Amino acid sequence: AALDVFQTEPAHTSPLFGTPNFICTPHLGASTNEAQVNVAYQVAEQMADFLVNGGVTNALNMPSLSAEEAPKLKPYMALAERLGSLVGQLTTGSIPRISIHVEGAAAELNIKPIVAAVLAGFLRCQSDTVNMVNAPFLAKERGMEIREVRTEKAGDYHTLVRVSVKTDAGERSVAGTLFANSEPRLVELFGIKVEAELAGNMMYIVNEDAPGFIGRIGTLLGENGINIGTFNLGRREAGGEAILLLSVDDAVPATVLEAARKLPGVKRAMALKFV
Repeated sequence: AALDVFQTEPAHTSPLFGTPNFICTPHLGASTNEAQVNVAYQVAEQMADFLVNGGVTNALNMPSLSAEEAPKLKPYMALAERLGSLVGQLTTGSIPRISIHVEGAAAELNIKPIVAAVLAGFLRCQSDTVNMVNAPFLAKERGMEIREVRTEKAGDYHTLVRVSVKTDAGERSVAGTLFANSEPRLVELFGIKVEAELAGNMMYIVNEDAPGFIGRIGTLLGENGINIGTFNLGRREAGGEAILLLSVDDAVPATVLEAARKLPGVKRAMALKFV
């Protein structure tokens, strides 16, 4: 329960103070009818701004976001959430630190909603109840250090969002950008250049770069009735470690994943899901 009106104001004492599940605040409204109407109008306008334009004003538990900023940030937030989800699905063990680095055009924007989107995508892999509002608080409750870095000068891409996590095995990072029509794209995965759209059901494979592998994995999926939508490859160097990101029409069964892990040269094979 919440209460902002007391018989005597300001209220210095009350039997309600310290009561569990009770929130008390200073008088937030006004005593005159005109002021109460104006406060109601203000609240209604702010709610309409959020529902129509995505603007967030005077929220207690969410970063402020103006109606002018919302359209610019929307594709970045979609990219950030998918990058966070990718890291969350691929990383095991404790994560004491997560860093969000924005570069180029992204560095000119309000970074707080981007950070919240990364954390929401990352933590949603552990709980379906996570959202952009509670993700920053949940991350802090779990003792995660959250770092924000801006670099105004653009590198290989005019705009870039990089998500890095500290793990027991060291630091790992993924990066993405916005292509034409503000389409989010992965451009780097754990130090390997690879371009892919993160959407729907996907399959992630780490393997040794060798002739014939693409044919073997394609045959395996075809024999099991799994249709490939997109096929994205990257490698560190010729003959070295390579990664494969496949989008597929349906979720990959556990039996197919196990069969993929038994193929020559495969180090890791797992299913990914993006919403």
